[in-house]
Amino acid sequence: MSPYILCTLLFSLGLGTTVTFASSHWLLAWMGLEINTLAIIPLMAQHHHPRAVEATTKYFLTQATAAALILFASTTNAWITGQWEIQQLSHPLASTLVTLALALKIGLAPVHFWLPEVLQGLDLTTGLLLSTWQKLAPFALILQMNSTNPALLTLLGVLSTLVGGWGGLNQTQLRKILAYSSIAHLGWMIIILQFAPSLTLLSLLLYIVMTSATFLTFKLNSATDINTLATSWTKTPALTALVPLSLLSLGGLPPLTGFMPKWLILQELTKQGLPLTATVAALSALLSLYFYLRLCYAMTLTISPNTLAAPAPWRLPSLQSTLLLSLFMAAALMLLPLTPTALALLSP
Repeated sequence: MSPYILCTLLFSLGLGTTVTFASSHWLLAWMGLEINTLAIIPLMAQHHHPRAVEATTKYFLTQATAAALILFASTTNAWITGQWEIQQLSHPLASTLVTLALALKIGLAPVHFWLPEVLQGLDLTTGLLLSTWQKLAPFALILQMNSTNPALLTLLGVLSTLVGGWGGLNQTQLRKILAYSSIAHLGWMIIILQFAPSLTLLSLLLYIVMTSATFLTFKLNSATDINTLATSWTKTPALTALVPLSLLSLGGLPPLTGFMPKWLILQELTKQGLPLTATVAALSALLSLYFYLRLCYAMTLTISPNTLAAPAPWRLPSLQSTLLLSLFMAAALMLLPLTPTALALLSP
């Protein structure tokens, strides 16, 4: 792809998200989401592989459906109440439709089916964009909305944590595992949204940091499945020792960064008198932890004769920049002591 076209597409990607961030009118927010979607589609299909084209088509159809639902619901709300403001979405039907449409946009269960399939067809760089940057604009709208149906948000959240845990158990493809990991983490964010939006924002930021570290590691090793991951110690032994820690951070184990959002969310759910929801969420985290541990085992506790057949990697020095990877990895492992500071910054 020409660097000029690539710059234009990346600029449009940033512009679409910024327009959605800055808008208080549903039409402007919808336009931002559409610019965002149309900018990432050429990036997804740039390799012209049949799987990439299929993934791009699925993504386009899904996002177009969600955008049509948002437009229909916001127009309905404006017709009934006379309000176009995002924070004035007061009609129950319109509010429910927009919540479901935004859930479809970010891949919450039960409308999550497109996410693992689309992510599997993309290269790791575009997959990283899809898993991190593309979540920002819909989440900005979810955080601004005054939902009139808190039970729906709780149901979507609990279902996503369970589906994200169960779905990843039997996977061998790293991109599908990260897709189910994304679904589970989004479920945690949505559960706590109506009680403490600042915790949702904190969880989203930390999820982006941890997922970026994991994606960039897999990209450095050119790893797409567990078998390839098992031979990565021959190329990057130091990184291979750190990656299990970043995976356990995604799983939410102390004393790593990923423990912070889960700890605070469970604490807040208990304060709000929802012990059953907190228990189900905590148990679903065990399911996710299992498939992270599978990756850790394959990466660090197996040696070549005991792994399945995988192509032997060339032992040549990598020319990829590792600055971003270093920053994200350090943040994914060592931010837990800053929990009081994060709470102080995010508290109203």
